[in-house]
Amino acid sequence: MAIQELSVTAQVPPIAPKPRRRLSRDTIAAWLYLAPAGLLLLAILAYPIYQIVVISFYDYGQAQAAGTAPLEFVGLGNYRELLSDKQFWTVLANTFGFGAVCVVGGLVVGTGLAVLATRVRALPRMLLFLAALGAWATPAMAGSYVWLFLFDTDFGFVNEVLTGIGFTSMDGHSWTFGTLSAFGLVAAEVIWCSFPFVMVTMYAGIKAIPEEVLEAAALDGASTWRTARSVILPMLRPLLLIATIQSIIWDFKVFTQIYVMTNGGGVAGRNLVLNVYAYQKAFAGQEYGLGSAIGVLMTLLLLSITGLYIRSQRASTPW
Repeated sequence: MAIQELSVTAQVPPIAPKPRRRLSRDTIAAWLYLAPAGLLLLAILAYPIYQIVVISFYDYGQAQAAGTAPLEFVGLGNYRELLSDKQFWTVLANTFGFGAVCVVGGLVVGTGLAVLATRVRALPRMLLFLAALGAWATPAMAGSYVWLFLFDTDFGFVNEVLTGIGFTSMDGHSWTFGTLSAFGLVAAEVIWCSFPFVMVTMYAGIKAIPEEVLEAAALDGASTWRTARSVILPMLRPLLLIATIQSIIWDFKVFTQIYVMTNGGGVAGRNLVLNVYAYQKAFAGQEYGLGSAIGVLMTLLLLSITGLYIRSQRASTPW
C-alpha cells in the first residue's frame, strides 16, 4: 500500500511557480515616450482640478471671489443641494439622451459613408473625404451660426425649400423653440462635425481587412449581409469600440453648439446640458461652489468613460 502511494505521488509532476511577468523593452520605450506628454498634462491639469475640488466644498460666490466676505466651509452641502435639485436630474437625463443620439448618429453616418467610400471610384472618394474633413475642420462657433442661418425662422433656406414643395406650415417655423426640435437641430450639427472621425477610422479598418478573407467568404457562398455581420464586423469591433468611447467623451462635453444655437439653454432652460448648466450656475448665477460641484461630478463621469477607453486599448494591445 505504501509502495502504491509512493508511485502515485511520484507520478504527479511538481507545480512550477508562475514566471514573474516582466515589462518588455518595447513597453518600457513606449512609457518613456509618453512620459513628457503625461508630465505636461499633469502640470496643466492638476492644479485646476485641485482648485475645483476645493471650491466645491465652500459657499463661494461673488462676494467671496472679490474678498469682501469670508469663505464658509459647507463640506458636501453643494453636492447635497445639487443631488436634491430636480432640475439637475432633468439636465443629467437631457445630457445622456442628447449624447446617445449624437453618438449613435455619428457612428451610423460615419460607418455608412466609410462603406460607401470603399465602393466608389477614386475621384468621388476624394471629394467625399474633402467634404468630410471640411466639416471636421469647421470651428464649432462658425458651424453653429451656419446651421442657425440655414434653419432661420424668417430667412432660412430649409424653411423656404419645405414651404416651396408644399409644406406650408413650415413658413415661419421656429426650429429652436420646441425642446425636441432644438435638441434635434443641435444634434444634427454635432453629428455633422463628428462623423468624419468615425468615417476615417472605419475606412482604414475596412481597407486593412485582407482580401483573402473576403474571397474565402464569397467562395463559401456567404451573402453580402452575412459577410458584413460574420466577417467584417467582428474584425472591426476593436476600432468600433474605440470610436464609440471617443464619441461618448466628445459629445458628453458639448457646450458651444448648445449655448449658441439655443441662446444659452433654450426657453426656460428646456435645452440645458451639464456643461451649460454648470456655466449658468457658476457665472450667470455667481454660485461658483455649486458650479464647481457640477464640474467635479462631470469629471468623475468622464473618468469612468475614459477608464473604459483605456481598457479597450489594453485589450487590443499585446502588453
